[in-house]
Amino acid sequence: MAAPTYSPVQETGRIFSYLCDQAERLSLPSEVVERKDDVSFYSAHDEIYFPIPFKETETLAALKGLEGSVAGAIADLRYGQSPQKRNVKVNLERATAFGCQAYMAKVDGLSKLDPAVKTKLKDTDLLAAQSNGYRRMSANLYKTKNEGEFFHIHGSLEATTTLNMIGLEGHRPDLTDYEDVIKVIEDKVQKYSAAELEDMNRDRRQAGVTAFKHEDFIKTPHGQLNVQEPPWKVSRLSGDLPPTPFPASGSKKILEGVKVLELCRIIAGPTITRILSEYGADVLKITSPHLSDVPFFQVDGNMGKHAADLDLKTDEGRRQFEELLTDADVLVDGYRPGALEKLGYGPDALASLGEKRGKGYVYVNENCFGYEGEWAGRPGWQQIADCVTGIAWAQGEFMGHSSPTVPPFPISDYGTGCMGAIAALTGLYHRAKTGGSYHGKASLMHYDLLLFAVGKYSDAVQEKMRSAQPQEFFNLRHCDSVDRISSTVLKIMQTRFPHLYLSPEEAGQEALTEKWFSKAYNADTEIVRPITEIDGVENVFERASRPNGTDRASWGDFAQDKGEKKC
Repeated sequence: MAAPTYSPVQETGRIFSYLCDQAERLSLPSEVVERKDDVSFYSAHDEIYFPIPFKETETLAALKGLEGSVAGAIADLRYGQSPQKRNVKVNLERATAFGCQAYMAKVDGLSKLDPAVKTKLKDTDLLAAQSNGYRRMSANLYKTKNEGEFFHIHGSLEATTTLNMIGLEGHRPDLTDYEDVIKVIEDKVQKYSAAELEDMNRDRRQAGVTAFKHEDFIKTPHGQLNVQEPPWKVSRLSGDLPPTPFPASGSKKILEGVKVLELCRIIAGPTITRILSEYGADVLKITSPHLSDVPFFQVDGNMGKHAADLDLKTDEGRRQFEELLTDADVLVDGYRPGALEKLGYGPDALASLGEKRGKGYVYVNENCFGYEGEWAGRPGWQQIADCVTGIAWAQGEFMGHSSPTVPPFPISDYGTGCMGAIAALTGLYHRAKTGGSYHGKASLMHYDLLLFAVGKYSDAVQEKMRSAQPQEFFNLRHCDSVDRISSTVLKIMQTRFPHLYLSPEEAGQEALTEKWFSKAYNADTEIVRPITEIDGVENVFERASRPNGTDRASWGDFAQDKGEKKC
């Protein structure tokens, strides 16, 4: 008998059930399990889109189904139980777009990969760690001096420390050719073993990591411990506070009137709050004017928010921030582990503040290595998580290589962002129903471990996927940059799956993106639409994107641009 055809839609349902089976560990509302049959998944094509051996679309869609289920539970808590089923629907094409939305976003018709887009953006790459090709490759995967051993150095948004660490100058204006840059940096990395690079990294507090195979990672003390942990956590903080009801509202937005402070950069953390803004929360992103950020990621990541600059290391900055905290409901922390605690704004400090004001907080952390074990305090980014957990080795082997390769697109970032949003929604639900303050925790590493837990595609499915890829896919190497890998795969997907990339004008209501005119950019922006559809719940954006530092650090300004219109 022929083997049954693989169905991403069916597999998404299985992964959703797998997550529902962990409801107690994840502190999910009881309604999620009681109404799990009200969540459905659909696709017009039922195809695998990403050339990755892991079930990325299916896992993202399942997480979005869980997000919608928690949102529905909040809707019942806030507005009363609906007399009809509060059905939740998730489209797999939309979930796919969610997993690569930075590469689908545009400003004035220009995408992340268009060099001319830089003229449309606010330059927040203060140290040229992104805009300079040589410095950009300080965050990349290279061979070490040992055969078959690889290390991902990561200069983060600063670059010089990592480059100096391996014996290179922080700036090389003479070095502009892509292949020359790779050779110069890899030659230096190959002077060291992974163990030596680990020591050097630790001494300088850099974000690099050894590229492990999964079977080796789970033998490390950190891996052994964390493979037993749930994908994310929500726990009650200290203090005895009564329930905090949601503000009175006639809206269908479940988070109308909820105030969210975001202290995050890049992708995963901002994705948490981007999702909360879809559900109606007032999200105020706070960044320091002295800290770098990737300019283009703000086009997508700041959608629906206000964005203000405050320096929390100054008395005036702290005064303004503490004034904002007085009225805040949620704080999302995506900085290096412990950074906000040192400033006095960690989860325990907010729990104490909640006690004083008589109203709890929901504090959500997003990090790389999780919250238990010897590596919990290490800094990291998406590529670091993909390398340490074994995702990169599995990707390389899928491509026929005897070396790791970082997967295309920052999908782990978006999956982690969705998990963090579920944690935030869960905390808000419990705060309203039983009282108290809550601490949600999500990490890039645990999203990757979830991918391993739900299983890779079968060998037969993987072989079918490989057979559909052109040669340029297999020509990608361990040392190719994330943008080189992602741009190559993006072009392949645009050719193979043109229906994913139809403009709103071409696809109408079925488009995966929507257009907004942004006053701050003085241009049309195109961003991925909200993913989850929930009966009786409105999850739509209310304002266009803007660069960091555009707005005042004020809750009172949100009403001024509420209800901006899409193009």
